[in-house]
Amino acid sequence: MLTIVLFQPEIPQNTGNVVRTASVTGSRLVLVRPLGFSISDRYLKRAGLDYWEDVPVEIIDDLEGYLSHSPSPFSFFSSKAEKLYHQTSYSSDHILIFGSETKGLPPIFHERWSEHFVKIPMLSGKRCLNLATSVGIGVYRAALSFL
Repeated sequence: MLTIVLFQPEIPQNTGNVVRTASVTGSRLVLVRPLGFSISDRYLKRAGLDYWEDVPVEIIDDLEGYLSHSPSPFSFFSSKAEKLYHQTSYSSDHILIFGSETKGLPPIFHERWSEHFVKIPMLSGKRCLNLATSVGIGVYRAALSFL
């Protein structure tokens, strides 16, 4: 099963939409603290509707430790990457990692695992896609071989 990791998400509606994507693709969701909202936030619940019941959700404090102890392959999605997201091979247990809406991912991850970074192409000079949109693109690309 794919795992979607949201690193310090800030906007509840984005996370709710990601829950829906996780549900319809049979993916797990990992949220890395601090979160910019309460897990009981009404906007979070509204955006995710009743899909929350289908999705295994884990909340962690340390992404670096989580990845260091995981046997699964992983990819960071970042506008600062060089390799395009479709140039990576994905497995059914792949971990897809997305940064926060305003801060992205800390440089420490790029310094340690730069070969694991991929990007979704955009026009030059544009900052980034919406988090939920990026997750949808990444998850469906990774899931092409087994959905």
